[in-house]
Amino acid sequence: MKYFVNTPWLFKKMWPSYTWNIDTSDACIYLTFDDGPHPVATPFVLEQLKKYNAKATFFCIGKNVIAHPDIYKRIRDEGHAIGNHTQHHLNGWKTNNENYLKDIRQAEKYIDADLFRPPYGRIKSSQAKEIRSHYKIIMWSVLSGDFDHTITKERCLKNVIDHTKPGSIVVFHDSEKALPHLQYALPEVLAFFKREGYKMQKL
Repeated sequence: MKYFVNTPWLFKKMWPSYTWNIDTSDACIYLTFDDGPHPVATPFVLEQLKKYNAKATFFCIGKNVIAHPDIYKRIRDEGHAIGNHTQHHLNGWKTNNENYLKDIRQAEKYIDADLFRPPYGRIKSSQAKEIRSHYKIIMWSVLSGDFDHTITKERCLKNVIDHTKPGSIVVFHDSEKALPHLQYALPEVLAFFKREGYKMQKL
């Protein structure tokens, strides 16, 4: 599976209107969770965040919010930020603009947010242009690889520890696929950065 754990500087230069990291020298990082709400993974994440007094940002899929409205409400009630991640997890590169924008608008019925993350990080410039007046487009600087079953859970943890620095936006997934790696790596990440004196904040 091909992906960059640490987002190349060239990507940031090519698409400067997207948010790849937060410009700060303060000891704070921004954990994000994609693809929920999920009935097992999301409550697990919320419990871990609470344990370490951490806040995060959840990029939710509309159809999952419909399926698990109570968990979506809990995310909001516990003070975390929410982002739109489309209704059906569409790949913008493979979807025509009309259908892609329609899917985002459908998700808006269930997700009240001004943050948007394109699934797979794939969005055409023409699609981004259409939504930029309503949304801040959030990408990432560190990809944990929790979805990748070809790596070990220890490698997933190392991906985050080795590449995260002040202002990093880190991606995990509160999903079925990512759960085995997530259950190991997330508590370790939270414990490590707490020991290092970092705050974990929402976007």
